Amino acid sequence: MQEKSKNKLELARGFRDFPPEEKILRDKILSEMKKVFEIYGFVPLETPIVERLDVMTLKSIFCEQSDVVSEIYTFKDQGGRELGLRYELTFQLARFVAMNPQLRMPFKRYQIGTVYRDGPIKAGRYREFYQCDVDIVGVPGVIADAEIISLLNFLFKCLNLEVNIEVNSRKLLNDVLDWVGIPKPLQESTIISLDKLKKIGKQGVLEELQVKGIDQKKIDCLLDLLCVSGNNLDKLNFIKKIIGDTPGINELNELFEYLSLYNVDFIFLPSLARGLAYYTGPIWEIFLKNENELNVSLAGGGRWDNMIGKYVGDEKINYPATGVGIGFEPIMELIKKRDGLSIKTTSQLFIVPINTQKECIKYVEYLRSQNINVSMDLLNRSTSKNVEYANALGIPFVGFIGVDELNSNKLKIKNMKTGEEKFVPLDEVKSFLNS
Repeated sequence: MQEKSKNKLELARGFRDFPPEEKILRDKILSEMKKVFEIYGFVPLETPIVERLDVMTLKSIFCEQSDVVSEIYTFKDQGGRELGLRYELTFQLARFVAMNPQLRMPFKRYQIGTVYRDGPIKAGRYREFYQCDVDIVGVPGVIADAEIISLLNFLFKCLNLEVNIEVNSRKLLNDVLDWVGIPKPLQESTIISLDKLKKIGKQGVLEELQVKGIDQKKIDCLLDLLCVSGNNLDKLNFIKKIIGDTPGINELNELFEYLSLYNVDFIFLPSLARGLAYYTGPIWEIFLKNENELNVSLAGGGRWDNMIGKYVGDEKINYPATGVGIGFEPIMELIKKRDGLSIKTTSQLFIVPINTQKECIKYVEYLRSQNINVSMDLLNRSTSKNVEYANALGIPFVGFIGVDELNSNKLKIKNMKTGEEKFVPLDEVKSFLNS
């Protein structure tokens, strides 16, 4: 009888390994992001991956129909306590601020870490992925919202990605829903449907709202108001003429003024909804200009003034907050496609001992003390095999050390790109590599 085949090794769906050439690029992009965040004066924060489930699903933070809650990975610890893997980083910031009332305001933090969602998998979307959050706590004015949008504008320019910055206000959406006459109990559900406009189109949203029992005339009026065309001010003024001078209209007028001072180009999109129920003011979303290349959000956020007070247990305590979650994974997909994965190692120099392996160790350690990334042959392979290995990994320089090099305190260094070879004194290797 034939032996039963062994189980095939597979990763869990939506989870990935990152080989060195990809991890090197990811770390490089993360480093560039951190640099931008710190240019804008933000400080890093780290929080745990596991949270109490009741903290993650605090009443009134999410609409019950939000997809986010249904996608939380949940489990119990040995004490029977219900826990979950964090699905985003904003609620953790709210919890942190609530637990640390001594924080100086404004508190400007950034955080980069893995989050988990048991949702559908497609290009640029996984079940474990990095999220990069930037938030300002303690500033009630829209100048803080404009500062976040300015940071995003600067970041995507640094990453050399052409994007559209779409802007709206949850206050305006609420004003429009009230004017149209959408019943209060159906307003959050309506906003969740509006948030799908790009995915399922106007007809798809119309059909969803019909199923929810909203009158056809109200649906038509709502979509006509929110799908208006024209430039930013034309669209805002059109809505203002219909519904009047409302808090949402005034908020957006002020935000437009600040974005002009920050020299940020943006698109006012009245139908932009952002499905999470905790947003209270300006909201925004970032898409690649060429959406045919990757039609997913690269970043999204907004103002969320009420969440921290709920964690404190006293909603009268005012903790205004605004911020953004940046989609590191779809950004990486774009940059991988554009730049490729050519760098396979962090080594600048690969040392090939020629019958001098033990003697080479002190040379290698000296070079490392000079902050040079150095690898050395550990297998006593032939010179040709070592050169082949270095070339396969893309190490830019190979240094050969035989008895003559030891006696003269020099390295024979080969530039792997040009093929040029040169004898370099040990104490000049760093400047030679840098040049």
